[in-house]
Amino acid sequence: MQTKIHPELVDLAEVQEADTILRSCVHCGFCTATCPTYQLLGDELDGPRGRIYLIKNLLEQNTISEASTRHLDRCLTCRACETTCPSGVDYGRLADIGRGLAAERTEGPWLRNTVARLLRFVVPRGYLFKPLLKLGQLVKPVVPGFLADHIPGSSPAKYPVSSQSESRVLLLSGCVQSAATPNVVASLGHLLTATGNGYEVVDEGCCGALDYHLAAHDAGRTRMRRVIDLLYPRLSGVDVILSSASGCGVTIKEYPQILQQDPVYAARAREVAEKVKDPVEYLEEVFAEKVFNSDVRRVAVQTPCSLQHGQRLPGRIEAILAAAGYEILPQAESHLCCGSAGSYSILEPELSGQLRERKLANLTQADPDVIVTANIGCQTHLAGTSPVPVMHWLELLAEDLS
Repeated sequence: MQTKIHPELVDLAEVQEADTILRSCVHCGFCTATCPTYQLLGDELDGPRGRIYLIKNLLEQNTISEASTRHLDRCLTCRACETTCPSGVDYGRLADIGRGLAAERTEGPWLRNTVARLLRFVVPRGYLFKPLLKLGQLVKPVVPGFLADHIPGSSPAKYPVSSQSESRVLLLSGCVQSAATPNVVASLGHLLTATGNGYEVVDEGCCGALDYHLAAHDAGRTRMRRVIDLLYPRLSGVDVILSSASGCGVTIKEYPQILQQDPVYAARAREVAEKVKDPVEYLEEVFAEKVFNSDVRRVAVQTPCSLQHGQRLPGRIEAILAAAGYEILPQAESHLCCGSAGSYSILEPELSGQLRERKLANLTQADPDVIVTANIGCQTHLAGTSPVPVMHWLELLAEDLS
């Protein structure tokens, strides 16, 4: 793809990066076949190729319309298009850069912006989010259904969390996960303890993904630096850092890319990211000799986009569960997003609801006993209307460990 960047933008490092990504696109259109919003709306501008042209126009004209910005906002950043693309276009990175530039040039819908600011203010602050979540759970039975669907049920930790400060395994608690589903980290700790591995849980706060993907790039990078400041001094005594929320994990793994122009944090970001793994990468061989006993046999696996497209780890949950004796059920359209996508389910409820309905229809078609996933957003989003129990795959294994 040929480009002619606007003179006022041509010297910006992020714009130069975006230009390189744009030039790798051969506009073949393969990406449209796996784009969830294109599947629903059938509009070229609501698919990756169309959005790439919108970003190209932005970089060449240094302006963007409100209508074009809405097409960018409707992108889930699921990155299924990256998995499909034969040219290796880094669309997720391009979308982040494009939305950041667009936010500086357009106001956007007032209501959407207000809700986004509210989410960015409340969710990363545990002292606000946790009591509000508990209040929401208390009044959930009497609130309208469309609101109740966004309030996760209570999921207390079933196992004691016994951190050992001398451990060489760090578990990240996650900001939303620690409040909404604390049993996930407790389950991972239970599994590690059963295999003789010590661990320490670290409350790292927000990883910066919420701010960054809502085009508040400076705020996002500030949170990322805070996480690095917490983890970097401990790296010499750590073998691995495990993030059981795949959305957080993929963000931290991409700190080096996001902070590549930072003279202080670029190198530190690389060292932190090199230690970060998803539990599937760490546990694949741990349970080779473990026995699992369960009445749950039929499992439908929803691999989050952040795991299969972002971290490029498709099929790994299924492999671990199959080795543990579970029957993994086939499903159609396993590559498509469930509609959660971080804050997307709140900011784009209509499209998100359609994608959830489509995903649940595929997941439940073979009559599973349980649906498992690997990310807090997917877990609570699907559970909101699922006729089948939804849990993190680590919770399933922990419950059935002999």
